[in-house]
Amino acid sequence: MEFNLKKTFLRGFSAVRQELPTFLLMTFGTTIVAFGIMSLTIPYRFPDSGVSGIAVLSSYAFGISPAWVVGIANLILLLWGLRELSRRFIGWTVYAVILLTILLKLFEGMPYPLLNERLLAAILAGTVKGLGSGLVLRSGSSLGGTDILVVALRKRYGVEVGQFTFYINLVILGVSVFIVGLESAIYGLVSIFANALVTDNVLRSFDRRRQVFVISNSPQETADFITNELHRGVTILHGEGGYTHQERPALLCVLTPRQTMDLKRHLSVHDPKAFMIISDASEVLGKGFKNWKAL
Repeated sequence: MEFNLKKTFLRGFSAVRQELPTFLLMTFGTTIVAFGIMSLTIPYRFPDSGVSGIAVLSSYAFGISPAWVVGIANLILLLWGLRELSRRFIGWTVYAVILLTILLKLFEGMPYPLLNERLLAAILAGTVKGLGSGLVLRSGSSLGGTDILVVALRKRYGVEVGQFTFYINLVILGVSVFIVGLESAIYGLVSIFANALVTDNVLRSFDRRRQVFVISNSPQETADFITNELHRGVTILHGEGGYTHQERPALLCVLTPRQTMDLKRHLSVHDPKAFMIISDASEVLGKGFKNWKAL
């Protein structure tokens, strides 16, 4: 009995420790998004995208608090997509929705930065919300809304996610023209574009890696440098020169930008005739990089 309790405790502690980065990233990211909506979007009457876009338009048209629209809409979407979503996704989405609802309510009376230039305000709003959204997505979870809808529809009917999201936001922007006017709708479009751009860049900055392909005259020495000095794995591919038909081993590895520069310097001194190809790797999963369990 004592052994089982200890084993259960250790498993629970391990699970909490594993999910702690998700909790911290999601909490911080959600707070930033809530600030962006209440302090940089609503005061300037900009439209938004997704469920928050519907919440913002409801606030402009009917004076309804965005917190209630976000909470109720996400509850309906979660109940609808319950069968299609993983337990982890549901758990973290419920937490995010509750936190976002509370923060939207708390930030209602918060002072906001006053910018005379609305274009700058739109760009700032998109940048701030994009930063928060990127951190949330980086944690392996979401803020709910259309994320729930597109994930469930993709699993159930094979609907293309990007295309479906685009049409949803297009309808919201179209409706916003009649509520906030054409000029504010255009500013909102700029804000949404900045949001998407920053979100993508935040995600890429966390997983920025280089895929390196080296054809070296001393492959073993180069492989030893990568393994012992850079502490990265390397795969030796056995190839053949197309012109000479001589055996030409090639090295394949994934490095950080700093490690790639270290390898360049090593080759420039020890093997200046080496052939090296460097390309960006948008995401790397496996030992030494992103853990599969974090997905």
